[in-house]
Amino acid sequence: MRIRLEVAGDGISENTPTQTTAYGNMTAVPTIREEVSKEIPSLPSRGRADLTSDHSVTADEERDIIRDPEGPDEEVFPEGGLRAWLVVLGSWLALFSSLGLMNSLAVFHNYIGTHQLASYSHGTVGWIFSVYTWLCFGGGLFVGPLFDKYGPRWLILSGTVCLVVAVMLLSICTDYWHFMLAFGVLNGLGASLLFTPSIAAVGHWFKERRGLATGVASSGGSIGGIVFPLALNGLLGRLGWAWTIRIIGFICLAFCGTANLLIRSRLRPALNATARPDFRILRDTAFALTTAGIFLLELALFIPITYISSYMVHEGFSTDQAYQILAILNAASVFGRVLAGWWGDAFGPFNSNMLAVVLSLVACLGVWLPAGSTLGGIVVFAVLFGFASGNNISISPVCIGRLCRTQNYGRYYATTYTLVAFACLIGIPIGGEIITATDEEYWGLKIFTGAMYCTSLLALWAAKVVCVGRRVLAVF
Repeated sequence: MRIRLEVAGDGISENTPTQTTAYGNMTAVPTIREEVSKEIPSLPSRGRADLTSDHSVTADEERDIIRDPEGPDEEVFPEGGLRAWLVVLGSWLALFSSLGLMNSLAVFHNYIGTHQLASYSHGTVGWIFSVYTWLCFGGGLFVGPLFDKYGPRWLILSGTVCLVVAVMLLSICTDYWHFMLAFGVLNGLGASLLFTPSIAAVGHWFKERRGLATGVASSGGSIGGIVFPLALNGLLGRLGWAWTIRIIGFICLAFCGTANLLIRSRLRPALNATARPDFRILRDTAFALTTAGIFLLELALFIPITYISSYMVHEGFSTDQAYQILAILNAASVFGRVLAGWWGDAFGPFNSNMLAVVLSLVACLGVWLPAGSTLGGIVVFAVLFGFASGNNISISPVCIGRLCRTQNYGRYYATTYTLVAFACLIGIPIGGEIITATDEEYWGLKIFTGAMYCTSLLALWAAKVVCVGRRVLAVF
């Protein structure tokens, strides 16, 4: 069973000769399969009739509801309260560990590339971190649908085990394949098992304030990106590699262990949920363009995050300054993530995301390219880029949620970030090869990053046009 919605003024029409029932300024036009209506005497709340069938929802049916994903008979979300904010806290703790390590890639890349793996090129070392980010996002192909079907509990527990074991193994790595297996593979799997359900669980407790709640939870990754680089900078000289990494492992154990107690889902699993991915939803033009925009955005985003410390060392700055600049970038990212949620709720997630992309363009081509060799220039770049990238990371999942039902969010999120994972897989090595091709200069890297942001902006703008037309100021 599916319900088509007509919203006054939106220009959506249905030429189906069926009975209509008015709900204020909205009209529901049901097309009823008799066999389903006999089995189900009453509809669940918020017009989720299509979720009660034992049959999978087709891509065409998904597109029928994508512009108004929840329906007129709206499910009531808590939008706050102790239980809801404890879930946000649990997500914050899980993302502190998983995204905190991801936001510290520049420090790991610089240290490993100048110590254990000093004989390898930038691009070769970069593959370790690209595999890590690829698995973190690509694992959503399976983790998202599993969340829809079973909830977060076992996913969070499995992610905790993988991440903590990976960090402890990282402390004893010496060869390239050690780092690839420990940091690249096992840590990537653990991050994926933590990242996807942590973001998705927040959406079960918030709708109107979902952007703000997601931004608060995502800020954990930025705080982790401040703490971990400063800890590495302060402890490596005194304790050495092994015990410094073990201390980080114990921090992750404490934080992720607490997250296991706090993160819970609220909505019942969708009856049509499946652990099998379904790429048919990419037939929707708006969703496909949104996915393309996020793909290009993430391709650009991880290049400065990974290479900014190596860049500063190349420009003659001290190692302390090279590590501290990453903390500055992530500190600015905290504000970007939290404010992104507020802006997304007030002005629309797509508008917020596109404004952040414009700011990233200004940071890369207007500051980093001409003035990145000066301390003042690189600090300004770190602040602008950190703020903008925090906004992008926080609000991009909300853009996906704007195009689907809450109970199917895991599947949509998984589809997007499975493809985005390949951007993460190729972006960091491409950046390393560009550095090598330009004789260890970084001007080519800066231009490439700016070009990717430009094309991302075009894709996100096109997705908005598909949904709301050419209304430039439309809240979307």
